[in-house]
Amino acid sequence: MQVAIYARVSTKDKGQDTENQLRQLREFCRKQEWAIAHEYIDRASGKRGDREQFQVMFAAASRREFDCVLFWSLDRFSREGTLETLTHLQRLTSHGVSFKSFTEQYLDGTGMFRDAIIGIIAALAKQERVRLSERVQAGLQRAKSQGRVGGRPKVDRTADPEAKAIRQLREDGQSYGEIASELGRSKADVYRVCVTLGCIAP
Repeated sequence: MQVAIYARVSTKDKGQDTENQLRQLREFCRKQEWAIAHEYIDRASGKRGDREQFQVMFAAASRREFDCVLFWSLDRFSREGTLETLTHLQRLTSHGVSFKSFTEQYLDGTGMFRDAIIGIIAALAKQERVRLSERVQAGLQRAKSQGRVGGRPKVDRTADPEAKAIRQLREDGQSYGEIASELGRSKADVYRVCVTLGCIAP
């Protein structure tokens, strides 16, 4: 099997580098007799999806240059939140590329339980969306109780000049953060447009 290794440390991880991750991941591949097709290394926050090597890796995945992405742990792969992380994993699987966490044995998309793993993460992502909706509703209720009836003026987001582009990028598997970065808009604004358009499902 051809494997891509992804390693990351944050710019805030003073004195740390990716060598510890890489050493263990390379040794694991050797024991499994997996060929390492490429190593992608980022020194950036995991809360951003526009990491340079992260994006290069996905471009290579779309060309099926490897069969699996191996990372040390899920938080090394992404710290953007459950919903965004799910989207990234689903982007890989849509290209026919599996995934595996070295330290979290249950996160193994190479075996028969891949769909079950995706299903569990999807359920967590759904709960995350529910909590977000509940926070929004709570905020509206609080504003109403303080006499701010109506809140902000309603905006017809279906008439948003970039609505079509946002829908297409979302259908192509890009995360809210990636779309926001590409279009120069806020992540929250992109999410609200997606809610209006009905394209929030990962």
